[in-house]
Amino acid sequence: MAQTRAPKRRRWLAVLVFALVGYVIVRAADTPQGDPPPHGKASASPPGPSAGSATPSPSPATASSSYDPAGYATQVRARAHQAGVSAQLLMAILYNEAYKPHDPSFERAWQKYKPDAAFGIADMHRATFDEVKQGRDFAGRRWEELPDDRDLAVEAEAWYLHDLAARLPAQWPAPYPRNDLLALGYNAGPGNMLAFARGATPGAQARSYLDRLHANWAKAGKAVDAG
Repeated sequence: MAQTRAPKRRRWLAVLVFALVGYVIVRAADTPQGDPPPHGKASASPPGPSAGSATPSPSPATASSSYDPAGYATQVRARAHQAGVSAQLLMAILYNEAYKPHDPSFERAWQKYKPDAAFGIADMHRATFDEVKQGRDFAGRRWEELPDDRDLAVEAEAWYLHDLAARLPAQWPAPYPRNDLLALGYNAGPGNMLAFARGATPGAQARSYLDRLHANWAKAGKAVDAG
């Protein structure tokens, strides 16, 4: 009987160890992680404005799920000026992207279920951010910092619009003005932007994005003028 019981005990021990390891892994995955340190430094403070760039007024300390993009008018004007893009366009896109909660914890929880989700108040994807930051003052920053540093999100948005504008030809046959094409590029990517400039018809999603941009345009102008 002793020879029969020993293998059984070993099998049950293996099952218990496996279950314990699984429990630890699940708990670790569910445990909120600390904010990534800015520029790779060991710091518990939230990341500030990008090093070497002009210093607009600091972002509000708390990034809550409900916010008014108009509260970031100072950052929008400063970053738009740096990148040479329209501050009103920059602000209108922030209004377009304010359709979902922009709480850092919510964004990180959602990213666990949808790894390709966008981060920050400008809803930027990792690949886009990593491309836009090359050669810029925020080249040392990380995509994971966007939910916590709204000024960084605005700065990346401004330079992405700058890069999209650089891809536009001097003239195009489609009836879309420059800002409409840049907004379509922000939403659908540079390839689609150029296709729309050549006369392609935007799909329902891109059309809806453009309609919302037009609806937010006057409000965005008032925000950047008054902020």
